[in-house]
Amino acid sequence: MKMKTNLLLAAGLLSLALGTSFAAETVSQPTPATATAGAASMAMTAGEVRKVDLAQGKVTLKHEAIANLDMPAMTMVFRVQSADMLKNLKPGDKVQFHAESSAGAMLVTHIEAAR
Repeated sequence: MKMKTNLLLAAGLLSLALGTSFAAETVSQPTPATATAGAASMAMTAGEVRKVDLAQGKVTLKHEAIANLDMPAMTMVFRVQSADMLKNLKPGDKVQFHAESSAGAMLVTHIEAAR
């Protein structure tokens, strides 16, 4: 009888542990609020290409305020994540881009033609 009681106790503890584990996984799923926060961090900014320096992997953009960097509208030079991003750009092109601060420099991580 004692062994049966121990088995039932062990089974109960196991089911409790599994239930707790499942609850923790459920809580860790993204909520609409965290999904919105993630989308805000990838927010795109409107800009206009002023100069393209393919050799140096840089682009000069006249841009609107960049919310994720708390930066006002201005014209400035950005490094790009990959020089390939610049191949189809020319001065005067209207673009949407995402920039981040990386090692003290402003880095464009995504750029596309404005729609």
